[in-house]
Amino acid sequence: MTEKSASEKLVLGLGGTVDYEIAWDSLVIEELVAGYAIRSAELTTSIAVRSERDLVVSLLAFLRDGVGGERFVASSDIVEQFAARFRKRITLGGTPVRAALGMRALGVTCTLHLVSIDDTVRRLLPAGCGYVCSAAQDSTDPHLIVQFRAGTSVRSGDLELVAPHPNRIIYTNDPPNREMVLSEELGSALSKAEIFMISGFNTMQEEDLLDDRLRGIRKHLQQLPPTAVVYYEDAGFHVPAMSQRVRDALLDVIDVYSMNEDELQAYLGRSLDLLDVEEMARALVDVHALVPAATLVIHTKYWSLALGDRAESYEEGLRGGITMASTRYAHGDDFGEREYRAVSMLPVHPRGADLAAGLRSTMGSAVCCVPAFVVDVEHPTTIGLGDTFAGGFIAALART
Repeated sequence: MTEKSASEKLVLGLGGTVDYEIAWDSLVIEELVAGYAIRSAELTTSIAVRSERDLVVSLLAFLRDGVGGERFVASSDIVEQFAARFRKRITLGGTPVRAALGMRALGVTCTLHLVSIDDTVRRLLPAGCGYVCSAAQDSTDPHLIVQFRAGTSVRSGDLELVAPHPNRIIYTNDPPNREMVLSEELGSALSKAEIFMISGFNTMQEEDLLDDRLRGIRKHLQQLPPTAVVYYEDAGFHVPAMSQRVRDALLDVIDVYSMNEDELQAYLGRSLDLLDVEEMARALVDVHALVPAATLVIHTKYWSLALGDRAESYEEGLRGGITMASTRYAHGDDFGEREYRAVSMLPVHPRGADLAAGLRSTMGSAVCCVPAFVVDVEHPTTIGLGDTFAGGFIAALART
């Protein structure tokens, strides 16, 4: 038997994207507010995005609340129309690809499962990583990524908005990721894997198609070695009810079920004080009842934790995820092992540390909570932090 290559040990799926990362410009936004006569009473994050006006209404509501999210748009033309008004960078996205990019900065490679490809993807994929792809031909359906800093303001008409926190919003219409065709080569790739990450079902919108893909994943998973770890990264579902179908189909084969603070609060239907021990202890009990995963991982700006019978065994994964996400927050795409190690030496968030100690006292070994770092930079990157957390978590597991 031949020894497995490094990239064969880690398989990350299920789809990647081409992203338009726009540079925020409040003057452009204010001109759009005036031009479209948008009023403060209209702002909502739940509006169906059928036009550029709808997109601006949605974006302003996210800015007002200082939260992030992902929204479906009726046409990629809306993305192109809005993005053309700003300076932009073209990058690769999708949870597996961004995770792989972060991992590659530490010299950790993987095999990616993709559902679309074009020359931009081929050019920008991380060096040393292999891929399998289900696409029969090249296509490009860009995702719009809008990020804002804390204090970003929009003042126009009756709007007086100031973002309380930095965050990012994703707008997309991506047929290949919506259809999520699985490559026939996936099972063969999994036969050599030690860790398999599943993500991307959140973009699907047809129940029958989703059920078919879930059956397909289970079939491919039959080739995964029994000792391998299955890591699931949650995301904002374009059709919220689809999330339950995924859990019903896959929860018994998932070892680590991961989500961020926005997804946690969406599951519970309430806002949370992420630094209140009693409130968070109740929230963890409630969310674990809704998502009874073997190990539940939650990552936030103040701390990250694992909840479950094997929680403590994932401490290094939590630490690796926090460190890599924090490094991206500080340095964007331009980081390597040196920057990663420097961030790992930063002081931890004191109230995050208090929360971790309080949860340990309240819930015992069922929870392992690691505080985040204090990272103070003028121009933080808020795009892809959850994806990068997943990459750091997986890289840490792979290196131990």
